[in-house]
Amino acid sequence: MQNLFDVDPIPTVKPTPIEYEHSSDTGNTALWIVFVIMLVASGFFALLSWNIPVNKRLYHYVTTVITITASLSYFAMASGHGVSNHCFEERDTHGKIPDTYHQVCREVYYARYIDWAITTPFLLLDLCLLAGIDGAHTIMAITADLVMILTGLFAAYGSAETAQKWGWYAIACIAYIFVVWHVALHGSNTVKAKGNTVTKLFGSLALFTFILWTAYPIVWGFADGGRKVSVDGEILAYAVLDVLAKPIFGLWLLLSHRRVPETNVDIGGWWAYGLSNEGRIRIGDEEN
Repeated sequence: MQNLFDVDPIPTVKPTPIEYEHSSDTGNTALWIVFVIMLVASGFFALLSWNIPVNKRLYHYVTTVITITASLSYFAMASGHGVSNHCFEERDTHGKIPDTYHQVCREVYYARYIDWAITTPFLLLDLCLLAGIDGAHTIMAITADLVMILTGLFAAYGSAETAQKWGWYAIACIAYIFVVWHVALHGSNTVKAKGNTVTKLFGSLALFTFILWTAYPIVWGFADGGRKVSVDGEILAYAVLDVLAKPIFGLWLLLSHRRVPETNVDIGGWWAYGLSNEGRIRIGDEEN
């Protein structure tokens, strides 16, 4: 017969060890591969500019800066110098037993956000130059883009248990809408002055770019945001998007630029000749 004073043991919960979400050899290999792609693309874009007058190399310079920056970013991430651990507490439920918490540490590649803060304004500059968008809309588009990137970084380091993370994410999405308005919608009107060929080229490049850019926050939501995708999956998804958005975009733009004279942005003066030559008569500029 059971003693009235006997009681069942109090159920206990074994603490969950720290959970680490890190990349494996698969993710690290992908980072090195994209680094090589960006480096080769940079060399090729620079090569394309050699037989073009200096005052007509603006697209080449801007596009080369994009891939050079991306190559540095991927080198930093692949070598382990562009990443940090973001640690936070996650709730564990146990039915009738009080909830417990365990710590999760996930890798955040902050070098990627530094890359985007430099390269995406240049990508927008390429599109704005192609469409003939005025300086006011160009500056506002770049400003909205920087807000989008920085708030995305804040969201990546936000607390998963509060609305802080998703608040920053919402601000980034709103900023993206302003980018689309200033570049895609406004540019579709200004580019018409350059003729049908340039209009079609801008429309294709802009659509291609904004489809890719829409995919970035979706990947973020499943990766850094909801943690539904592993770090390796995150690396592979961003790798594909970055290759399409930078080397492929740049190749498309520069090859089209060579075939379509109407895309030229002729910038003489200081850009091509320096301040010491301002005011001088230059003979045969087109042959330089």
